[in-house]
Amino acid sequence: MRLRDEFGALYQDQDFAALFPRHGQPAWSPWRLALITVYQFMEQLSDHGAADAVRGRLDWKYALSLELDDSGFDHTVLSEFRTRLVQGNAELLLLDHMLS
Repeated sequence: MRLRDEFGALYQDQDFAALFPRHGQPAWSPWRLALITVYQFMEQLSDHGAADAVRGRLDWKYALSLELDDSGFDHTVLSEFRTRLVQGNAELLLLDHMLS
């Protein structure tokens, strides 16, 4: 995956700040979840498959700026992120940032 090398950072956490509470349990970085969602679509992976790719694939770890020993996240985080996008009327953020 040369996406990161070609385009740099596509998303920033502040792009999704309105979708997440300021207090409470720390969440996975929204910019990472956005990029994972794009990669998941590109590779036609299920939520389980995308979570496994984050845990085990070097190319995904590189693109997400993760340490090699990063343990990843539970697959349900992806559906929760998509729900936040839809409920916050922010689903077009993913595409808009890629096209800009």
